[in-house]
Amino acid sequence: MNKEIKGTKGRKGSKYPPEIRTQAVGMYHNCRGEYTSNVTAARHIANLLGVTSFDTILNWVKQDQIDKGVVKDMTTEEHQEVRRLKREVAELKRANSILKAASIFFAAELDRPQS
Repeated sequence: MNKEIKGTKGRKGSKYPPEIRTQAVGMYHNCRGEYTSNVTAARHIANLLGVTSFDTILNWVKQDQIDKGVVKDMTTEEHQEVRRLKREVAELKRANSILKAASIFFAAELDRPQS
């Protein structure tokens, strides 16, 4: 695997920088007509750019079409918003749990007989 590509900026966990993704999508659109199938074109581009799976190229192309409004589905921004909201919900659930435990503790303290 190409070590220059690994660990670069992009979404968390991504092995490839956004520049590689953009380049791959552009190359796919430019050369798709030269190949008999989407898979063949994606496999060729993956080999040229050192991307480990041609499926990655196909996924990038599909997401690019979604982001441009060519295909109806969730855009990258919508996926990011859903992820952000899920993190926020988890944080609020943790806070609620802490507050609930604290209220039970203080209610028990108030119910104790004063000496």
